[in-house]
Amino acid sequence: MSATEPSTPTDSARGLSSAEAARRLQQYGPNALEEKKVSFIRMLLGYFWGPIPWMIEVAAILSALVRHWPDFFIIIALLIFNAGVGFWQEFTASNAVEALKKELAQKARVLRDGAWKLIDASGLVPGDIVRIRLGDVVPADARIVDGAYLSVDQSALTGESLPVTKQKGEEIFSGTVVKQGEVLAEVTATGKNTRFGKTAGLVEQAKTVSHFQKAVLTIGDYLIYVSVVLVIILVLVQLHRHAPWLDLIQFALILTVASIPVAMPAVLSMTMAVGAMLLSKKKAIVTRLESIEEMASMDILCSDKTGTLTQNKLTLGEVSTFKADDDQEVLLMASLASRAENRDAIDEAVMQGLKDQSRLQSYTQTNFIPFDPVRKRTEATVRDADGNTFLVTKGAPQVIMDMADLSEADRKRADQVVNDFAAQGYRALGVGMKKEKDDSWTFLGILSLFDPPREDSAETIARARRYGVDIKMVTGDNLAIARQISAKLGLGTDILRSDILPVQDTGLAARASIGAQVEKADGFAEVFPEHKYAIVKILQGRNHITGMTGDGVNDAPALKQADVGIAVSGATDAARAAADLVLTSPGLSVIITAIEEARRIFERMNSYAVYRISETIRIMFFVVLAMIFFNFYPITAIMIILLAFLNDVPIMAIAYDHTGLEKRPVRWDMKQVIVVATSMGIVGLLGSFGMLLIAIDWLHLDVSQVQTYVFLKMAVAGHLVLFVARTKEHFWKRPWPAPIMVWSAVITKIAGTLLARYGFGFITPISWPEIALIWTYSILSALVTDIVKVQVYRLLRNRTGKHRDFLKNIKNPFTPDNFPVHRK
Repeated sequence: MSATEPSTPTDSARGLSSAEAARRLQQYGPNALEEKKVSFIRMLLGYFWGPIPWMIEVAAILSALVRHWPDFFIIIALLIFNAGVGFWQEFTASNAVEALKKELAQKARVLRDGAWKLIDASGLVPGDIVRIRLGDVVPADARIVDGAYLSVDQSALTGESLPVTKQKGEEIFSGTVVKQGEVLAEVTATGKNTRFGKTAGLVEQAKTVSHFQKAVLTIGDYLIYVSVVLVIILVLVQLHRHAPWLDLIQFALILTVASIPVAMPAVLSMTMAVGAMLLSKKKAIVTRLESIEEMASMDILCSDKTGTLTQNKLTLGEVSTFKADDDQEVLLMASLASRAENRDAIDEAVMQGLKDQSRLQSYTQTNFIPFDPVRKRTEATVRDADGNTFLVTKGAPQVIMDMADLSEADRKRADQVVNDFAAQGYRALGVGMKKEKDDSWTFLGILSLFDPPREDSAETIARARRYGVDIKMVTGDNLAIARQISAKLGLGTDILRSDILPVQDTGLAARASIGAQVEKADGFAEVFPEHKYAIVKILQGRNHITGMTGDGVNDAPALKQADVGIAVSGATDAARAAADLVLTSPGLSVIITAIEEARRIFERMNSYAVYRISETIRIMFFVVLAMIFFNFYPITAIMIILLAFLNDVPIMAIAYDHTGLEKRPVRWDMKQVIVVATSMGIVGLLGSFGMLLIAIDWLHLDVSQVQTYVFLKMAVAGHLVLFVARTKEHFWKRPWPAPIMVWSAVITKIAGTLLARYGFGFITPISWPEIALIWTYSILSALVTDIVKVQVYRLLRNRTGKHRDFLKNIKNPFTPDNFPVHRK
């Protein structure tokens, strides 16, 4: 028996039984591509291989060669600790991503035990009967068994640029996207046996690195270069002084490891994963972790009207009759042009308006063509109780009117009815019927449907504006409806018709000519999906970080092009696959929550960058300069390792920290980070030398006690710098740090203090009064660092503000108010 064909034909009226489906699932396996997963052991061992682990391992070998066994065991402990922390972070982040993937699992409508069910597509087996319609991603290879036709986009599989029409008896392939039509199909192959599964092994998906990640990794590279240069200088000077080379190389390696940002990848992935999990609980699922950063910079959001700004609960309004006897006849024919199981919002509103639902039982729907954006109508072939066959249709009034042979008076009246409905914010729906013997359609009447704004939309839009995000409404409705709804939402009434937008990529010149209009507009009406792509390109061309919402299959290009593509609640599989953020609840408020969280994540990463640079300057420059000028190790190799232990835990807590919320879109400001971090680092460097001079010249401590002194000072001051760096204001102001961050710092500081007091065989102990002096000095040093930090931020803000004002003044100096004019 073939792996791609069911053993026996399936009864298309009942489908497979649950028992048979379970048996075939066991036989053929799940309908999913096999993922190559790295084993836990291999993942863990990977943390012992690479430039950083090599440095630590060489340092351990050197310690063993010179028989410094305490150093050796602590270095090995550091190696295992770093590997354990990195492994745990990666494991946690990958689990978070897996959980999000499960929430986004593709669904399939399948006939089992004579009833239609919605199941995960991975549960499909050969022989299943599935319903496939507009917007679906075909879940498995299948053969069409019922339905007029299906238009599918096979470009992802075959490279064909145009959709291909498939008819009854023909094969459709997994991963292709349905553009038009609705059919029943019998699954013929699943998982790795599908056409897509056989070719998927040849395709590798490129991973993109976001702007913010690039900036943070650039900082990491910068710190590595600085550390290596300083270590080389140190080694050359000490070799000139004939220092023992084994001890020197061991110290240099450990100093380098302690100074470069070993924890940066773990902090990045953990912060992103924590943010993504938080958003998933708030009904927003992140499909690409890096997109969280783009959301922090987003300054324009183009939002769909229906279901996002409005309730998407269409209510039947007035009915205007033409050739129908009464309102109920119009609603009956409109109901026959609907399909209840599709649960379409318009279909449900129409059918609920029919008072006597039993009238539908006298008719049989023999064929149904669903709505698509091109035809703009549904159509059904219906047979009545007497065996007479006729066609019914409902859709855009202009389309139905063009199909019917209306008199000039009726056409004028119909146009007026549509305009009157539009002025009230109602959507108009034309209804027509065509008997078998008739040559033309009969125009029965016009229904009005009203989709009221969501109760929270106006407040959400106001919140977005307070955060510096401009909302632009995008709708397929006509201009009158768009203006009416836009005014109700407080968006404004400067709505552009889509006909000014290019539907093809016509180049920079064409986009620039209408760029100012698009940028200024409050929204866009009569929009087709291809217009959304043009809107995104135009706004991006004007240096805006642009978000776009969408739900249909044709929205996918715009969602992919947008900096932040957002698939709204109820979106098609194709739209969800193209989006960066998938909403599982209706409304815009979830997006604003995502923006808030993205900006908090940005602040955490910004704090980490400032802290890491300032610490490298403070530690590296102090150790190297102290050895050059004082000719002794101000801190031992074993102390540097212990510092790395004590610093790693609070750093990991950054992912959970409470942060301030910027009121404007945030973008990476490398100059600000480097200037602030350098200023803090210089203050810390001066403070460390002050502490060293006190220990040598005032307290007259010997070298081993001075080293303990410096160790405790760096441990205490380093943690305090973390609290100073986490905010742009004074560190004692709100928002206060998260409890996990406070307690991790408190516990590690207590550990460092006890180690300095009692030594435990690793370091020379010092007295309680000396420890009290160090704590007092470190707290005062942190206060000075905080004051300098706040002043530097204020200076930079003032300069930025003056620069912005200057640009505003020179942007358009030739205004009428600047020159005298003669008036009659």
